[in-house]
Amino acid sequence: MDTETATPWLTEAEQCTWRTYLDVNRLLTYQMEKDLQPFGLTMNDYEILVNLSEAEGRRMRMSDLATATLQSKSRLSHQITRMENAGLVRRENCESDRRGLYAVLTDLGGETMQKVAPHHVASVRKHFIDMLEPEALAALRASLSPVADHLRGQRKP
Repeated sequence: MDTETATPWLTEAEQCTWRTYLDVNRLLTYQMEKDLQPFGLTMNDYEILVNLSEAEGRRMRMSDLATATLQSKSRLSHQITRMENAGLVRRENCESDRRGLYAVLTDLGGETMQKVAPHHVASVRKHFIDMLEPEALAALRASLSPVADHLRGQRKP
């Protein structure tokens, strides 16, 4: 197959859009990480705390948490160990499945979320939400939703 003629190369406008998206993604992630550093958290830490704080009983099966955070079970296990050492979460055995484990938000983890969340939301607002008009936010959501839906469908169970 001749890739020069078979590849539907990006137009200049498409390439510009793609590269702008990549720039925004990298720069925004960098800024969010930077803004969480004073609290001793990473974006991964914060995402785990959010998931646990919103879960019933402030707990999730480790396998479900790995899926929710797009992490391998091994990587999540290392992350949870680090967060356990900081007192933010703990592991509990699953009564219905002897092999299963729960990650559980501790009181300190909950207090940390209450302390950090306002700062994180202010950062999101400052560096993203307030940069766009409400109509642009709605258009961006509408534009990205099909991509997110497609990519969710590509994930392995």
